[in-house]
Amino acid sequence: MMRDIDVITSLKKDSMSVLPSIQSKSVDYRKKNMKGVPERFLFECAIKLGMKPLTSATAAILFHRFFRETDDTEYDPYMIASSCLYLAGKIKDDPVKIRDVINVAHSTINRSAQPLELGDEYWSMRDSIVQAELFITRILKFDLTTVHPHKYMLHYMKSLQDWFGVKEWNSLPVAKTAASFLQDFHHSAKILDHKPDHIAVCCLALAFQAYGVQVPLTDEIDEVNAWYNVFCKDLTRDKHWEIIEDIVEIYNTEAEIDEDED
Repeated sequence: MMRDIDVITSLKKDSMSVLPSIQSKSVDYRKKNMKGVPERFLFECAIKLGMKPLTSATAAILFHRFFRETDDTEYDPYMIASSCLYLAGKIKDDPVKIRDVINVAHSTINRSAQPLELGDEYWSMRDSIVQAELFITRILKFDLTTVHPHKYMLHYMKSLQDWFGVKEWNSLPVAKTAASFLQDFHHSAKILDHKPDHIAVCCLALAFQAYGVQVPLTDEIDEVNAWYNVFCKDLTRDKHWEIIEDIVEIYNTEAEIDEDED
């Protein structure tokens, strides 16, 4: 069995041959370690693998938690992201084949590459993903549980539907937009800084603001009577705006990535 020091060494950036022969623009991102790119890579792979939103969200949380516990300059974020996807599939009973993870990760980095043959490069990547899976689990002290904001959001949406009235609620795009904000927020490690129920409320609040929707019988200016206090009595106005700013920051980061690509 490989010793701990061997596992850790094999996951170091300089020693890993997990995603070799990078040919696309991603090579510049890896050199610059540009903020937000590994997370975009993770979600792009999750979509290609047909993962459920909750599974990709779990992978993102594992990814952020891992780099909260380690030096983000020491480990290849693309390999860790690939391993988090594989691990999340097991946790959420939404499994994917390791060969699919390897080929999707490889083709996402190397845009014009063909699927890997069963040769040295393939087996090297496979071993690295398995080793990284074990290493991530150890770093997180075998605590892989995640309390997602999704369940709170579903509960709040049901209550808001009754609050607005079914017909009016269904005519609004708030539910879909809030769910999109929530999924996108998983691109940021700041999602770990806030309570899941607070995040759910703030995604809904941002969706309301985006479409200029006023919750009936409430006053946004009055903190005491703000609609979200019905769901989260401990959510202050300052915290409310802090979370919303963190969500909006995701889109600024994405714009910077797109601008750099152009």
